[in-house]
Amino acid sequence: MLKLSRKRDVSNSSNALLFCREWLNAPLLVGAVAPSSLALGAAITKGIDVTSAPVIELGPGTGVFTSALLASGIPQDRLALVETSEKFSSILAARYPGVAIIRSDADRLRHITPFGGNGAGAIVCGLPLMSMTRAKVMRIVSNGFSALRPGGVFRLFSYMPVCPVSGNTLDRLGLAANKEAFVPANVPPACVYTLQRKDELL
Repeated sequence: MLKLSRKRDVSNSSNALLFCREWLNAPLLVGAVAPSSLALGAAITKGIDVTSAPVIELGPGTGVFTSALLASGIPQDRLALVETSEKFSSILAARYPGVAIIRSDADRLRHITPFGGNGAGAIVCGLPLMSMTRAKVMRIVSNGFSALRPGGVFRLFSYMPVCPVSGNTLDRLGLAANKEAFVPANVPPACVYTLQRKDELL
């Protein structure tokens, strides 16, 4: 038991160091100086299970949310990770050999279609949307929903007490945002939101 605990501590320390280095190289793209916590990983993937597959993750970083998705029952071959960082992509490929790693910007998701015509049941977004322009956020969310099947959900988080997708953007895309959880154990504390198509909530 002690050996497993030490191994996890070493892994977490390694993740934090790598994340910090990537943040120093591209602070706006990474958006945080430390990886998300296990608590945030559990909160943002809550309710996502094998029936949600296939699933797409945007900005997986070191794989905290990826591990939570796999633990929830998503098969590796039904999970695709979209990551721009070469370093993060290499780490993810080594850790999750059965998962598709796509080196691309998330705002091109409409053109990637990792699962062909089979729409994803969920998208989990770890991108720092609050640090991006409204136009880029619009493209990421719009293209994300183009990859979701009817009833699909878009999960995301924010370090601010508001949804990182503006009300104007939500209205233009016909979407509704619902706050799902507050995670004080994360550093910094974070809020989890779910985006859904308004016409599917009626």
